[in-house]
Amino acid sequence: MFTSKQAYRLMLVVTIGFILYAVYFNFIHDPQAAAFLSHKTNQTRALSTAVWLKVMYIHVGFACIAMLAGAVNFSGRVLRQYRRFHRINGYIYLLAVLIVDLTSGYMAPYATGGKATSMAFNFLNILWIFLTVVALVKIKKKQIHSHRKWMVRSYAFCFTNMLIHLLTFVLNNCFGLDYATSYTIGVYSTIPLLLLAAELVIRTVYKTPVRQ
Repeated sequence: MFTSKQAYRLMLVVTIGFILYAVYFNFIHDPQAAAFLSHKTNQTRALSTAVWLKVMYIHVGFACIAMLAGAVNFSGRVLRQYRRFHRINGYIYLLAVLIVDLTSGYMAPYATGGKATSMAFNFLNILWIFLTVVALVKIKKKQIHSHRKWMVRSYAFCFTNMLIHLLTFVLNNCFGLDYATSYTIGVYSTIPLLLLAAELVIRTVYKTPVRQ
């Protein structure tokens, strides 16, 4: 089983890799999101592509900030030696999550797969902010070990987009399901999978209290 340092290094590699991919794909390779928007068929409400793209850029940008800020704050060295930075960075993470949630709320009604997918995204947004707020409440009460557990649960949802598209790719290309169905299943499957992944990390990597 991974030690906490090994798990942290692996997380950093995955996080940095995904941030670089997200920035390249969304801002350089396909800034008009032509490939993704091509799957949005049978929309029940008119989609303003120009507005949607602006919101998407904000969404992706702050999602990357949340991933990076969260990753940095899981560093034991940062926690022990740079407490003030850890605290400020934690509020940056909170702000980034709020903005990602708000922009996701705007895009949810236009989600690929229709109303079923939209409902899943709305639930996911509520769940993510709930987990994050609980983590904040725990640290305000000086419950550091409990705070870290809830932060693991919150941070897991930074990988929502990555897991959704991974599952969509597998279902669409390996099992022959149409893209919209694959995407909807991907969204619904991501919620329990990320919660299970977070609990696995808590029970294996972060089972011992934080060193003060």
